Amino acid sequence: MSTQRNWLAVLGLGAMAAIWGYNWVIMKLALQFAGPFAFASLRAIAAGALLFGVVLVLRRPFSPGSFPGVLLLALLQTTGFFGLAIWALVSGGAGKTAVLVYTMPFWLIVLAWPLLGERLHAWQWVAVVFAFAGLLALFHPWQYLPHLFSTLLASLAGLSWALSGVFNKYLQKRVKVDLLSLTAWQLILGGIPLLFISLVVGSKPIVWTPYFIGAVAYNVVLGTAVAWTLWFFALQTLPAGIAGMGTLLTPVVGVLSAWIQLGEVPGHWEMIGVILIFSGLMVLSWTEFRYYRRYAPGKGPKIGSGR
Repeated sequence: MSTQRNWLAVLGLGAMAAIWGYNWVIMKLALQFAGPFAFASLRAIAAGALLFGVVLVLRRPFSPGSFPGVLLLALLQTTGFFGLAIWALVSGGAGKTAVLVYTMPFWLIVLAWPLLGERLHAWQWVAVVFAFAGLLALFHPWQYLPHLFSTLLASLAGLSWALSGVFNKYLQKRVKVDLLSLTAWQLILGGIPLLFISLVVGSKPIVWTPYFIGAVAYNVVLGTAVAWTLWFFALQTLPAGIAGMGTLLTPVVGVLSAWIQLGEVPGHWEMIGVILIFSGLMVLSWTEFRYYRRYAPGKGPKIGSGR
């Protein structure tokens, strides 16, 4: 039964990576019918409402544990990450944006050193060097870069996501939280500033085409409710290092989908940057895998363990 559960978790990780990876193409096309912040706020608030329904059905705790904590998390994870990522897609490619956003794990281990006291180990340094070499290749400041602003926004989205991860770990060490309820709260609270921004900047009116309705439904149902459930199930079942390896497929699916559907062929320096960042992600996942094999063989951390 345990083996069957493990295989289901692995299959779930593959499905999650496919859902999140292809979503970069869906979001890019959806921006033809709505402004970036209007779409981001709609996605966040609707997804949060859906997750609250799941919380009630499963009879999980309704309170996030700390309202000041969840508010800061919402500003970083939803307002910051969602807002910057979708803004980057306005002029940037879907595949390149996906890769830059998924530099989050590297920002996380760098930030965890000064903020959480978690020092980098030897192979983590190797992963970070790969990541920043990849970023340098993607920015290639020695040449004119037409989409420099979108590249910067996508990088900042990954940084905002990493900051939310650091604060999440800090919060879980001090307050007992239910991650499903916490996610629902931060989506709602973080979506409200995005809605306000869309009203202030005068976002173009939403055109409710069948594609746009489908894109919203994809983000709310598959991209949030289903994918997050698969992620939580994988974390409960598998070692965190192996679960982290599943996220490696997400930017790969994003790049390949954008290449096939949108015709986004990576340039010379973009390809080098993608390969370097992906190599760094592989090294980082391998170090996590080794850690859990050595210190917690056969056991994965439970949700909220805060490692």
